[in-house]
Amino acid sequence: MAFRWRFLVLASMMIAVLPLAGARAAEPQVPVLWDAKERLPKPDLSALPRLRFLTTTDFPPFNFLDSSGKLSGFHIDLARAICAELGIVDKCQIQALPWTELEGALEKGEGEAIIAGIAATPQSRQTYAFSRSYLQFPARFIMPKGKALVEPIFDKLRGKRVGVISGSAHERMLRDYFSTVQVVTFEGPEALYSDLKAGKIDAAFGDGMRFAFWLGGSDAAGCCHFAGGPYLAPEYLGTGMAIATRADDPALAAALDYALQEISVKGTFAEFYLRYFPVSFF
Repeated sequence: MAFRWRFLVLASMMIAVLPLAGARAAEPQVPVLWDAKERLPKPDLSALPRLRFLTTTDFPPFNFLDSSGKLSGFHIDLARAICAELGIVDKCQIQALPWTELEGALEKGEGEAIIAGIAATPQSRQTYAFSRSYLQFPARFIMPKGKALVEPIFDKLRGKRVGVISGSAHERMLRDYFSTVQVVTFEGPEALYSDLKAGKIDAAFGDGMRFAFWLGGSDAAGCCHFAGGPYLAPEYLGTGMAIATRADDPALAAALDYALQEISVKGTFAEFYLRYFPVSFF
């Protein structure tokens, strides 16, 4: 299934228009995707016999087996919080299956929702009804410490050598929106990171979440920082992660929207985000 996001090859998903030259990007922060002033109707799920979330075990930090073999992760905590907000904790279950079995299990009624990183795209919307997006992934620049720029950075990047993965949506974004830089393409992230650390390029441009995990890991050795951004661009990279239900069950997707908004407004989402993404990619 082409919709799958895997951790090591995760495709970034965005929600807002990328700032053009001279504009300021948003300051890094915990993402807030819900309008606290919007009032979504509280659903009546008294007739719902159960809510079974289907997920996988191989998508860290979203869903994985911990050292004791317990199903854990961002998605697991989020699903439990959704059940609490809907007042149906006693009706909720979370079941892990191989990725290739998720769609079939949902179709056969063996679960009511998939929370496993399915991207809401025109293609996937033919198969599923989706909640609103609960997480997006901005494009970011990273630069060596002491050289990291702050917004506005368009003119400051003029003539700089910026590395990016060849053929990626990020390369297209970089060429379209930062046309004054010298684009240096790489076949994979390892070579990109190596040249950044060695000073062979001035900056790297790519997926913010992927960069965040590298910056927080031992391989980066504290060499680098985020610079500028975050940059959001749905026209290149889509709209983000959402919970999938059967296409004929939009009412459940709407109920999930209510719970997700409550989780955001109450600060629960921020708690989960900081727990699993200690280096914020916003």
